[in-house]
Amino acid sequence: MLRNFGTWHERHSAPGAPETGLYGILEVKHQAGGIVMLAVQADADLPGVDTMITEFVRAVSAGLDLTPVFDLRKTMPWLHRMTWPGTGEPGDVLTRRYKIKAAYLRRSFTPGQLNALWRNLTAPGGESGSVLLIGYGGQANAVKPMDTAIAQRDVVMKAVYQSVWGEEREDAANLAWVRALYRDVYADTGGVPVPNEVNDGSYINYADADLADPRWNTSGVSAQRLYHKDNYPRLQRIKARWDPRNVFTHVLAIEPG
Repeated sequence: MLRNFGTWHERHSAPGAPETGLYGILEVKHQAGGIVMLAVQADADLPGVDTMITEFVRAVSAGLDLTPVFDLRKTMPWLHRMTWPGTGEPGDVLTRRYKIKAAYLRRSFTPGQLNALWRNLTAPGGESGSVLLIGYGGQANAVKPMDTAIAQRDVVMKAVYQSVWGEEREDAANLAWVRALYRDVYADTGGVPVPNEVNDGSYINYADADLADPRWNTSGVSAQRLYHKDNYPRLQRIKARWDPRNVFTHVLAIEPG
């Protein structure tokens, strides 16, 4: 299913493709959780939207001997759908402990990466963990890498590796699981998604201090380069102009040039 989801996005993520009107998310929980969820959102007025959604679900479930069950909600208020975490209902308050790691994908996972995902999602431990693939591309890829601070402009998916739990006593086990998963998926590139034909660095809005820790990043590529790629020197020049005293700093901050 992960491979199918990735292959569909390889074929339908070019700027201007009609299918970029669909926003697909595939969440695969640890085997102990027993749930795989495929969600797709789209503007109800998009031409041919029902057919596109049906074909998308068919492509993702191909070869799995499954009969998809649709939970179709034609419309809902925009703000309701964008509320996260939770559903936006009154009284829906969620307190949680959370570790998230991320990566961009230029194409579907390699066979070795899929095997790593299988190992970690079926091995003992990690009961609170999951992996999400989020559709990307479309008009985001119509912008040149150097035109904004975001350099990843030819990707088709974003991957999220996460564990969500409730009690402090569970911290060590959950952190260990998600870190081991991430390192295993990117074992060929020093435990992190060094840009190549498949990987394209990480997503800055899911800040992950592990990328700056040599225990978890043995690639020789800095966290800042994983986030900003070739735009990093320009960001350093901007930093020098607007923050010459390095007042705004943290482990993942733009460093003085």
